[in-house]
Amino acid sequence: MIAAPPGGFVGPVKRSITIAGHQTSISLEPVFWVALEHAATARRLPLSALVAQVDALRVSDPAPANLASALRTWLMAEAGGSERRE
Repeated sequence: MIAAPPGGFVGPVKRSITIAGHQTSISLEPVFWVALEHAATARRLPLSALVAQVDALRVSDPAPANLASALRTWLMAEAGGSERRE
């Protein structure tokens, strides 16, 4: 039997971040915001700099996903939970 995550299921929270001098809003679930903050801290980067790096990778893809999806996918790959499925 599986269990709900600690704190239950929580929907996306919108935050504004500056990327390359432009404000953008990103909606992610709190667990992803926490994971991004940990990843940025581990790399000694501001959160906005890490998001900008993921965004640069995203836009170089031939069929770029939206930024929120790219961030979630990148975090899962970083956690070792990503297998590309076609």
